[in-house]
Amino acid sequence: MLLIYTQKTSPRLRYIAKQLFERILGISVDFTTKIESFVAHNGPKLSYGKQPLGKELFFQSVSLLFEKGISEEVVTVREWEGIPCFFNVPHAESALPFDVFAASFYLLSRYEEYLPQVKDNLVRFMASSSIAYEHQFLQLPIVDIWALKIKEKLQERFEDIQFSPNEFSTQIVCEVSEALAYRKKGWFRSIESFGNDLLNLRFKRTFIQCKVVLGLQKDPYHTYNYIINKTKTGKADLSFFFGLGDYSLHEKSNYHHSQTYQRLIKSIGDYCKVGMRLSFDAQKNLIALKNEKKRFEKITHRSLNQTFCQYSKINLPTTYRDLIEQEVTFDYSMGYQDNSGFRAGTCTPFLFYDLEYEIQTPLMLMPYCLSEKAFIKITSPEKAIQQASVLVDQVKKVNGKLIIHINNQLFDTTQQRSRFWKQVFDYFVSI
Repeated sequence: MLLIYTQKTSPRLRYIAKQLFERILGISVDFTTKIESFVAHNGPKLSYGKQPLGKELFFQSVSLLFEKGISEEVVTVREWEGIPCFFNVPHAESALPFDVFAASFYLLSRYEEYLPQVKDNLVRFMASSSIAYEHQFLQLPIVDIWALKIKEKLQERFEDIQFSPNEFSTQIVCEVSEALAYRKKGWFRSIESFGNDLLNLRFKRTFIQCKVVLGLQKDPYHTYNYIINKTKTGKADLSFFFGLGDYSLHEKSNYHHSQTYQRLIKSIGDYCKVGMRLSFDAQKNLIALKNEKKRFEKITHRSLNQTFCQYSKINLPTTYRDLIEQEVTFDYSMGYQDNSGFRAGTCTPFLFYDLEYEIQTPLMLMPYCLSEKAFIKITSPEKAIQQASVLVDQVKKVNGKLIIHINNQLFDTTQQRSRFWKQVFDYFVSI
């Protein structure tokens, strides 16, 4: 056990220390505010504060972890030993030249997302607004890298210290934005789709739609068997997220009361994990969320324990508070769909910290770093794989969890780009 001495503890300090030491480095941690207990401790220990007690391993602090509420923080990023860092500290005795605990907390709590900023047309926090993007470390799991720096300092001081680090793992997260392209969408939506394709001279699509509706061809979005069987060739876990919201401008999936759609969800649940994709309405309306949850649990006969927010649109802290109230355990929305990288600066799952209530919550956030929409402008599968491999290598270096976001429509064989995605997906499942 590692003992940390500090003049006073705080929920923020306990939260970030548990994440860095227990979840990333694999060593239990405890705290004391008593000098006598700290001195008497024979195991590994460190102090955190403004001044060292003596010659112990010491990390100088800034004020962030002992504050309450949200205020504009001055964040000046510089490089140290080739890695970016901020919240610099001046004390020569400090083991690191910056407050690694405060910096890690700033990123994991998504402190910057609570501050005023320009959002996109979907009212989402943009990658370009983040300090990671601005200072070009978005593609680094920087919190995990910093944790390894702490580990080095501990090993230098305590030769017998033992860690139980994580092992590298991969998870594929498949968002089902439209479960089926043509089957069982209702006559009105089928006729509307058919008419739009005719007016826009998309005769190939009208021909395919007719064949699918008549049962002469498999629905082009029914790519689930391919995804499941391909994933089985590797070591990655696989989860599907189905939308059960009411039809709207943003919700285009099959009607939730369709027996075909319900059977599809049930059958996939027999082979892998299934969760619910929150509609736009459910992200801002608790009643809509409750309705969608009831539908999911009625279909699957299981409690809803994992979610994904449509378009990764997270209204902090409201969305997560609503999920906690509904007893959801895991959420996979923490990432940027149009940018590869680490939104929270980490590739290790972490608990959501509510900055307004100043509490650690039971909701585990599962950050993804690769999304299919980040590759829209790339035409060569080799180039896409090369770009993805940069992040893969970073996650492997820190023994993190590589979470990849895809969509069932990518493998629609009626689309020419399906060949591109099948080659890229081959790489994903082989990692």
